Amino acid sequence: MLLLDLNNIHFAYPGLDPVLEGVSMQLNAGERLSIVGPNGAGKSTLLKIIMGLIAPASGTVAAFGKPCSSEADFHEMRRRVGFVFQDADDQLFCPTVAEDVAFGPLNLGKSKQEALAIVDAVLSRLGLMHLRDRVTHKLSGGEKRLVTLATVLAMEPDVLILDEPTNALDPSNYARLTEILKGLDQAILLVSHDPEFRAQVAPKEYHLKDRELVRV
Repeated sequence: MLLLDLNNIHFAYPGLDPVLEGVSMQLNAGERLSIVGPNGAGKSTLLKIIMGLIAPASGTVAAFGKPCSSEADFHEMRRRVGFVFQDADDQLFCPTVAEDVAFGPLNLGKSKQEALAIVDAVLSRLGLMHLRDRVTHKLSGGEKRLVTLATVLAMEPDVLILDEPTNALDPSNYARLTEILKGLDQAILLVSHDPEFRAQVAPKEYHLKDRELVRV
């Protein structure tokens, strides 16, 4: 089953040279893909286009067999595609870990009791129950990264998109994140500069270079 389908994406920031020219890619159910390329190649830009956070100059994005062109289309798509930002502080904004993890399920219409049950289930599954009632902004960088993943998994997405998820991780949290991601059922689209991490989590690669995306 085809989950994400990008066709002939072009993009340039105002007043600057093009970042993406004719980029196309597909992600199928159960597939795990990495996007590799030098700094400034447009990897994070491409992820934001997939999520509808910025609009391409031309080209199309489709998810789960449906074209995504309006904000309403992308809003529906984001219920099924979880995006872990490069900077965890961009994603965590509630006072406590439990509130951050509960935020998504509550937005999906879950009751408070249902949302808290999801919080406990996800944190237990990830081995993070000891962080449940911690103040989010006082967590370490590695703890924030793992909690960010928990907030996304609480939405039960079909696809997981991760932008440099090993940033700010100490060896212990790095190993924990790797173990967690290897055990998930979701399709994964990964941007990472870490070849060892890519090899374990998403070994098939697209290379983004000179504004074009090539499957290796």
